[in-house]
Amino acid sequence: MAGGLATIALVAAGMTAQAHAQAVSAKAQTPASDETRGPSSPRARADRIVARMTQAEKFALVHGLFPPMAAGKTPNELIPSAGHIDGIPRLGVPLVRESDASLGVANQVEQRKGDVATALPSSLATAASFDPAIAQAGGAMIGSEARDKRFNVLLAGGVNLTRDPWNGRNFEYLGEDPLLAGTLGGAHIAGVQSNNIVSTIKHFALNSQETGRMVVDARIGEAALRMSDLLAFQIAIEKGHPGSVMCAYNKVNGDWACENKHLLTDVLKRDWNYPGWVMSDWGAVHSTVKAANAGLDQESGQELDKAIYFGAPLAEAVVKGSVSEARLDDMVARYLTGLIETGAFDRAVPARTVTPDYAAHALVAQRTAEAGIVLLKNQGDLLPIARTAKRIVVIGGNADVGVLSGGGSSQVRSVGGAPVEIPLSTGGSASFARITYHASSPLDALRKALPGVKVDWVDGRNFNATLDAARSADLAIVFATQWTTEADDVPDLHLPNQQDALIAAIADAQPKTIAVMETGGPVLMPWIAKVPAVVQAWYPGQRGGEALAAILTGKVAPSGRLPITFPADASQPPRPRPVGLDTMTDLQAAAAANPAAASNYQLQSFPVEYVEGADVGYRWYEKKGLKPLFPFGHGLTYTRFAYSNPVVTGGKTLSVTFTVTNVGRREGVDVPQMYVARDDGATPMRLGAFTRLALKPGETRRVTLTAEPRIVADYDTGLPGWRIAGGRYRVALAQDAADRTMVSTATLEAQTMKP
Repeated sequence: MAGGLATIALVAAGMTAQAHAQAVSAKAQTPASDETRGPSSPRARADRIVARMTQAEKFALVHGLFPPMAAGKTPNELIPSAGHIDGIPRLGVPLVRESDASLGVANQVEQRKGDVATALPSSLATAASFDPAIAQAGGAMIGSEARDKRFNVLLAGGVNLTRDPWNGRNFEYLGEDPLLAGTLGGAHIAGVQSNNIVSTIKHFALNSQETGRMVVDARIGEAALRMSDLLAFQIAIEKGHPGSVMCAYNKVNGDWACENKHLLTDVLKRDWNYPGWVMSDWGAVHSTVKAANAGLDQESGQELDKAIYFGAPLAEAVVKGSVSEARLDDMVARYLTGLIETGAFDRAVPARTVTPDYAAHALVAQRTAEAGIVLLKNQGDLLPIARTAKRIVVIGGNADVGVLSGGGSSQVRSVGGAPVEIPLSTGGSASFARITYHASSPLDALRKALPGVKVDWVDGRNFNATLDAARSADLAIVFATQWTTEADDVPDLHLPNQQDALIAAIADAQPKTIAVMETGGPVLMPWIAKVPAVVQAWYPGQRGGEALAAILTGKVAPSGRLPITFPADASQPPRPRPVGLDTMTDLQAAAAANPAAASNYQLQSFPVEYVEGADVGYRWYEKKGLKPLFPFGHGLTYTRFAYSNPVVTGGKTLSVTFTVTNVGRREGVDVPQMYVARDDGATPMRLGAFTRLALKPGETRRVTLTAEPRIVADYDTGLPGWRIAGGRYRVALAQDAADRTMVSTATLEAQTMKP
């Protein structure tokens, strides 16, 4: 789920809906958005099932249990997990079990003793692959394991755009660009659902920070929202067809996301014709009548809300007519439609847990890591590690035992165990997160990959011993870590625990130093001028050690590209530090000083003005004339690629056809990128298309990229819809968002598109 359990008031209240329900038969409302409602369509089938339900059965499906707090509330087995909704056997409606699942089938603090799963790298690593096939394979793997473990709804599919580099949950999302996030998010969702289970898409919308996420009011104009975060959701829904949409904790322009009629009904269900159901985030419901009429279809993890809003209160509201029976029927029918469309309705999960093919799945995790690791800097071709290096020292980061993972509801208890696990005593995630490493040792993997080379290990705690080891080696590899988690933003972008100073000192002692970054997102690198090689590993998953060894030794050439801008200093992003951090810190300190009155310290809603609007990430940097440390789309490899003979065409679509040649000495992967903008000199360029291709030395390929029309367009609230202004447009064929070495122009015809 998305829930931060420690920050939520846990009130299990309310009578059962059945006690108040009346047996009323009503034909389900036909939503205006349903354009495929033939007699055999999923919605038509759902309507027929709803028509056979009692009123009590309908109410039972629109709110779900939170298993850790729901003992005795169902005769069915409660698997310790995120959510549970009983089925209706007489109508064939299946029991639904929900699991957190951004990076694997989660088991955060080992609620299910001994249950492990395959842990993918962080979603930023998947995004860095720029490869929908990688995203789909990861989703298919997770969905397969979920089915084997008897889950049929996964709380996966996070596509919230990175607006702030300090967001504690950036690692779970797919970066700052709507086309990239939407495309890979859709592929991941499609992979999950290929197993006939439901994937959500989340968190709808603008869950862009974790500090104060339960109360923050995200403010942005309609056109800007449509052209950024909502476009990412729209593309992902079109490509992945998720069975459910999860609404967010925060407010959007004054209304809670889970009772925001504009988002849930006007945009999602009307403009996008979305047929499935909207579930709440865990603890994100604040009302009955307003939420139901706004478009919320199901209250998730009901024990985490202040009341069971969709239980007895909803039954009473239907009796009074403040929520119509037609709306109740629509809520239930949408739930069934999502299950039917994905196959979850008809394909039962196993009666008993099945052991997944963990060996095959580990290879999926490793391939994802290898595709997403980004070579940021490689001065003097220090990488791959030369065979002339006879003594290497590996320093810090617990690299002797494993690789770091991000914290929160996405935490996977990975195959192989957790060699390092540190509980938390403070912070928003303290009750459901631990600082956890996966048992994939980069040190062991390097020793295996480099037979005949002496690979020493120093933990970095003894400063003098560390520098002595660096001086005496031919090469130093220092592992830097930054743990981030759901429910807490990082206070700043520096590496914690004096790691910046340590890296700088190691580089002074050993000119051949490689920095490997295991971080949740961008960090500042004050030592960058001293360090000749930098590798961005993200959180590399349960085979991260093996993947890193393959990249560092050259067995696999790096091919990742940054899905997120790395700022040169903290002043460059629109907000230099988390909004509300000081307030949260003060409240936590007050609660700690007076535990008896801790429940009295309530954080009030506060606004965050997204002044950048649609110009998120690299667009902000271009608009403001800022030079980042590393731009979006940046990534090096062990060969070189040349582009030639570009031909740009206009008309109804904007395309560029060009030749790509591997002009280096080894096989490698290139990620050509197409950026577009009106030729007015003021509009920041946007990623319009991209592809990923592998070429052997000397190999040449002719490639065509065609811009997504909504990227070329602007959203016009007056239409309403998308409008492409007629006229000339700039097209940059580029290797990153700052590359303007090959820019051409073409003329587009004016046109409009539906919202």
